[in-house]
Amino acid sequence: METEKVKCLIVGSGPAGYTAAIYAGRANLSPVLYEGLQPGGQLTTTTEIENFPGFPEGIDGSMLMDNMRSQAIRFGADVRYGVVTGADLSSRPYKLTIDNEKVLACDTLIIATGAAAKYLGLEDEKKYAGQGVSACATCDGFFYRKKVVAVVGGGDTACEEAMYLAGLASKVYLIVRKPYLRASEIMQKRVRENTNIEILFEHNAVGLFGENGVEGVHLVKRLGQPDEQRYDLPVDGFFLAIGHKPNSELFRPYLATDETGYILTEPGSPRTAIPGVFVAGDVADPHYRQAITAAASGCQAAIEAERFLMR
Repeated sequence: METEKVKCLIVGSGPAGYTAAIYAGRANLSPVLYEGLQPGGQLTTTTEIENFPGFPEGIDGSMLMDNMRSQAIRFGADVRYGVVTGADLSSRPYKLTIDNEKVLACDTLIIATGAAAKYLGLEDEKKYAGQGVSACATCDGFFYRKKVVAVVGGGDTACEEAMYLAGLASKVYLIVRKPYLRASEIMQKRVRENTNIEILFEHNAVGLFGENGVEGVHLVKRLGQPDEQRYDLPVDGFFLAIGHKPNSELFRPYLATDETGYILTEPGSPRTAIPGVFVAGDVADPHYRQAITAAASGCQAAIEAERFLMR
């Protein structure tokens, strides 16, 4: 199998990968970046982004990623389409297999493979993507000011999203599959005391409806029970808060992760336990998952890679 040697290899695009490539390129590291299955990452599935600094009128998600990509290329990054299918981080240079047909040996590696939001698996989630379906309240909540929204989930994340949306929307329905919340006591208390939030226990969302975007959700109460009830609930927005799945599988034999799969780093840094291997973006961030924090961590990872190579 053909092997190519590079100083700095970046795996994954999105704000973290592209920012790392911009900084690594400017530092003359001649970075090679593989974009993965979804060039540009999750932001390419978002229409308007209003909270990324520097764009007072907002910017289309795909356009923002195209701009970052072009900026990385301008500074010498070699941006390629391809998927990493194998990894060997047992010794330097670290070896990654691309599309099962080529091996890249690298002195430094920046992992920016992101995390994917979990969905219920409904066809309507795809149909209304960007038209009322969202997996990020902080990203899209602003568009639902004074409107009615539903949040699916019963854990801390769902409660946090519901609380955030309750400060914007006129009404928030929290759709919970179980007859109880899994969230911490303090989060449960806050949700129960918020008059803007109504909890729908033992409810399953089985579909969505609407002509020009989401106008409501098909619900089933006590699914499969003798007293099962089916009805439609009018809502303007449908938010998923049932967790994220970090794209870290290939690296788990070598790098420590938490129980969900987020790669663990030295506190406050992108450094992993393996010298010369750094992590940026959502694959190591279970807390914020924002474009701006991902970009910042990409910057940190590239600076650390430069310092590592200098040493």
